[in-house]
Amino acid sequence: MTIRAYILFKVSSGTEREIAKKIADFDEVLDAGIIYGEYDLIAKISVQEMEHLNEFLEKIRSIPSIMLTSTMIVAQEYKGKSKRPNA
Repeated sequence: MTIRAYILFKVSSGTEREIAKKIADFDEVLDAGIIYGEYDLIAKISVQEMEHLNEFLEKIRSIPSIMLTSTMIVAQEYKGKSKRPNA
């Protein structure tokens, strides 16, 4: 069973690009981006089991400039119109 999740990150000021690039290099990460608002970065991830999600979060949280993470597991996913077959 594939588990998808979004992880929001608060990072030290001025480290957004550096941390986004580091995060994007992990195999579990599908996309990573800098965002505006309460959080600084977002990553969409895919893992095979909850245990892998826990392991991934431990790796991510060990990066010094990451101050806070918030993880949201996707319950159900829908494709956007442009990504649907025959759209």
